[in-house]
Amino acid sequence: MAFFSILTAVALEHWRPLRQPLPHYQQYGRFTQWLERRFNAGEYSHGAIAWGLAVLPLLAVVALVYWVLSGIAPFLGWLWNVAVLYATLGFKYYSDDAERIARLLRDGDLDAARRHLAEWRGGDTSQFSADELTRVAIEQTLAASHRQMFGVLIWFAVLVPLGPVGAVLFRAGSILDRRWAGAGGRFGSFARRAFHAINWLPARLTALTYAVAGNFEDATYAWRTQAETWPEPEEGVIVAAGAGAMGMKLGQSVNVGGETVWRPDLGTGQSPDADCIDSAVSMIWRGLVIWLVAGLLVVVAGWVA
Repeated sequence: MAFFSILTAVALEHWRPLRQPLPHYQQYGRFTQWLERRFNAGEYSHGAIAWGLAVLPLLAVVALVYWVLSGIAPFLGWLWNVAVLYATLGFKYYSDDAERIARLLRDGDLDAARRHLAEWRGGDTSQFSADELTRVAIEQTLAASHRQMFGVLIWFAVLVPLGPVGAVLFRAGSILDRRWAGAGGRFGSFARRAFHAINWLPARLTALTYAVAGNFEDATYAWRTQAETWPEPEEGVIVAAGAGAMGMKLGQSVNVGGETVWRPDLGTGQSPDADCIDSAVSMIWRGLVIWLVAGLLVVVAGWVA
């Protein structure tokens, strides 16, 4: 049932992707803001309590609904899996963003490409050159594919006896890491550490996916030798492996607000062009297909046995 839940949800997300703004994420975002206002006194323990209140009741509700529906009919439990996966996946609208930036770069419309990247990524992109826009867009695409797709599916598969709990755990942990990591004092430290633990295995499986879908040797070389130089370790694993798999060089310095911001080099080869953004999206979908085929073989082997 797990394989067909994933296959159906991925197909739905590909053909009928949800679009921003997403009401369920907006509601959850408001809830996390309320928790931060109530509990953020700059202490680590307060962040841990707030994280537990933001995540554990949500997981309990998701599991309870799954068990009730499965008790009524297994098909209803399967529908719940598909619905929750569909709501937690979101790579298609990010891949559409990446492809739109690639088209703008090919058309020479740097201003529009800068605005679009800023809306997607945040931060100041007003001084980015075409090369900088391309590199950062690919980095964002690789990272989004993990946070919005591979990580969700991996944790769903790990905790499949609990229904879609794994998918919700990964997405909630990712959201809290992004929202609370920069909170005052040590409040956000627990969210960062919790997501580091949740993300450790999925990040490496995503990196392995890129390696298998691209140049395996260069991907693993970049992963081993360069990932730890990136500010966010797990993201460094993903982006380094993706850059190596595609034979391109990411990272490098960018111009932010008229000042040069140093970033480590990731990957091998030459700097990418706009077409490489589309190539990155293609590699990601190729990696997903590899995992789906592997899952199908496991299902068929189970039937034969």
